[in-house]
Order: sequence, then structure tokens, then C-alpha cells
Amino acid sequence: MKRILIAGSLALFAAGVFAQSYPARPIRILVGFAPGGAADVTARILGEKYTASMGVNVVVDNRTGATGIIATDIVAKSVPDGYTLGLFALSFAINPSIRKLPYDTARDFTPITITATVPLILVVTNNLPARSVKELIDMAKAKPNGLSVASSGVGSSPHLTAELFQLMTGTKMQNIAYKGSTQAHPDLIGGQVHLMFDTIVSTTPLIKAGRLRALGVTSKSRAAEFPDVPAIGESVPGYESTSWGVLIAPAKVPPAIIEKLNKETVRALHLPDVKEKMARLGAEVVGNTTAEARKFLHDEVEKWAKTVKAAGITMEQ
Repeated sequence: MKRILIAGSLALFAAGVFAQSYPARPIRILVGFAPGGAADVTARILGEKYTASMGVNVVVDNRTGATGIIATDIVAKSVPDGYTLGLFALSFAINPSIRKLPYDTARDFTPITITATVPLILVVTNNLPARSVKELIDMAKAKPNGLSVASSGVGSSPHLTAELFQLMTGTKMQNIAYKGSTQAHPDLIGGQVHLMFDTIVSTTPLIKAGRLRALGVTSKSRAAEFPDVPAIGESVPGYESTSWGVLIAPAKVPPAIIEKLNKETVRALHLPDVKEKMARLGAEVVGNTTAEARKFLHDEVEKWAKTVKAAGITMEQ
């Protein structure tokens, strides 16, 4: 028993020393979507702040495809030393109910913090006659499957947000999946697809340039960036779908390192310049504890599993 206690004490001491010297080399943050999206922007903001506060370079590694599963799997199977992290979005919680995964969402990761919540915004191609959510619903009901809605892949947050909209409005549209939201924008602008639920981060420049038209936001209330754009819930009572970002590490990263990353991340998120930048992009900073982040993810997995079942979405789509 004495030997076991000594061995345990030595292990704890070694972990503590390791955590004190962390980080000693560059940190890599995996992002499962193309550059320019909300997760990518957040990862790059955090990378700049980590460099300033911890003195190490941060590499943002965009691994697109499979609604973030490729990047998520890399994080799950990486060495649990705190040098490989992931910045993921709502699809992290959706994927378990729609696909067979090469990892276990609950078992293989340690959430560090929820970084921010981001409402999506319903945008349409400029040549679509609908000028309001109600007019869009009327168009969709008049011709089922006559409208096409772009998404960043089956099971992505834009896809599920669109499915929730269709379920609650009794409409049916064709889902056109892309590898990322930015890949869908050219076809949306050109009129090859009619509409999309996308993050405000990705679409703000296009809306302000007049290349896309915004009809509504998916949060309970209007977004500060677009106060004249109504919440969809104003026309569809009870409708709400908010995306979010979560910073995640592989399971078994030493708790002291997780604690340090949580502290550094929460501090960075609440810096005035970061909060201002995130607010301009339509994101509301969160920065909660690891325990709170874990419960949040659990609740989101359950919520979207119900939506997937009701919409009849399968991994074969």
C-alpha cells in the first residue's frame, strides 16, 4: 500500500511539473470547416491571445469534410498532452445521432469551455421574390421541394437548423450539401440555390455588400449586428436554433493542463477587444467552466437527436 501511495504521489508531482512547463512548443487547433467560418475565426482569435499570454505559436489547422468528423477524429486520436486541440461547432453534438462515428463524443474528449453562441441567419439569393419569412413559407408551401436550401453538409448546423424550420412550418425543401458554408456562397449568390441558414460570421460581408438578402435570425431576439432583421420566432413562434463553439482536448489530458487552458481561454474571451470583435460578428462570448461545458454538450446532443429523429434524417443522405 505504501508503494502504491508513493507511486501515486510521484505521478501527481510529475503531472504538476509537466503542467507548469506547459506549453513548451506550438499548439495546434483543429477546425473542421473551411477558413472564414465562425469556428475558424474564433480559433484564430484565441491563437493570437495564446501567443501573447503563453509565448508559443498557434497553428490553426483546417481539416474540412464530413461535417467536422475528420478534424474531430484527429483530436480524439492525438496524444493527450495539450498540444492538439479542436474548435468545433454545433455539428459536434449533431453527428452522434446521424452518423456512425470513429470516436465516442462523451468518452474521447475533455471539453475546455464553450467559447461563444452564434445565431444563424436566414439568407436568400437576391432574385428570390420572398421579402420576409412569411412570404418564404408561403412560397415553400405552394410548391413542395420547389426551393433548395444550401448547407455545409448533412448533419451540419445549417442543415439541422433548416430541418427544424421545415418541421415547424410544415414546408419541404431540397437540401443541397456542400463541404463548407463558404463553398455554398457562390452558388447562393448566383441563384443556383435559393436560401441558406448560415452563421452571421460567414454572411455579414455578403449581406452588407448587397450580394445576399437576410430574412431572419435564428436566435430568440434580434441580433445586434442586424437590428432591422427580425427573429424567425416572430413569424414562427418557438423557433430557435443557435450555433456555438466549443474548445476541446482529447480525453486524458492532465487536469492541470485543462485547468490552465480553461483559465487562459476564458480570460482571452473576456478581453474587451475580443468581446467587441465577437459582438460585431454576431457572437456572444460564453467562457464557462469545464463542468458547465460538459453538461451543455450533453444537453445539446439530446436536443438534436430528437430533431434528427423527427426529420427522419439518416447517415445515408
